[in-house]
Amino acid sequence: MTTFENPATLAPSAARALFRAGTERPTTGWAAGYTQTNLIAVPQDWAEDVRLFCVRNPQACPVLDVSAPGDPATRLAPGADLRTDLPRYRIWHNGVLTGEVTDATGLWRSDMVAFSIGCSFTFETALRAGGVPLRHVDQGRNVAMYVTNRPCEPAGRLHGPMVVSMRQIPAARVADAVRLTAAMPEVHGAPVHVGDPAKLGITDLQRPDFGEYALPEPGDVPVFWACGVTPQAALMASRPPFAITHAPGYMLVTDKLDSDYRVD
Repeated sequence: MTTFENPATLAPSAARALFRAGTERPTTGWAAGYTQTNLIAVPQDWAEDVRLFCVRNPQACPVLDVSAPGDPATRLAPGADLRTDLPRYRIWHNGVLTGEVTDATGLWRSDMVAFSIGCSFTFETALRAGGVPLRHVDQGRNVAMYVTNRPCEPAGRLHGPMVVSMRQIPAARVADAVRLTAAMPEVHGAPVHVGDPAKLGITDLQRPDFGEYALPEPGDVPVFWACGVTPQAALMASRPPFAITHAPGYMLVTDKLDSDYRVD
């Protein structure tokens, strides 16, 4: 088995090099033990709205780093380039998704401010270590994500609903999943809901808004965590003139350890 065929064994820098060279795959399970982040980059005149939106909605939008205007670097991965080192980007104009690219260099404006937001893939290391199965990883699928009926706290010109990620967890392990993820509040923390998806306004669990549905095993219960795709739902609702984000599930693999975000 080559290193690429087992992406969990890759060093973060090696994973980023593959993505920079054009590899385009969801990053769940990549570079095991290292933190991954969501991305939203906006022109400087919208940056304060994004910052305040994240402050008011910290479970969905936990900010781990913010770039200087125009700077594509991040302190989370020295030498990384936020324009090239994610496997897929989304381009937004007036709240409408107008394209997806693997290299955002030509679209990155000199006034762009990039927010790196905590990702639930980070706490998957703790779940795995605790013996909690991850059906989407085992099935080679992107995690399922859903737009909910829960409104976020608005901030400035930004408003919109919370997005959640869902994992099918054996009923006997739900309490363990809650405990393990609650210890990592900077990467979404404990679930926001367990059980009936209708309570979140989700009408068909098998048709996620983003990602892929993973088949459950008998006795599994759907468990929902706040998701860093929430700012993209805010873009659609609030319609800023321009933004660049990650594609859901196609994250930045950083040099930070997942354990750096665990509260003992």
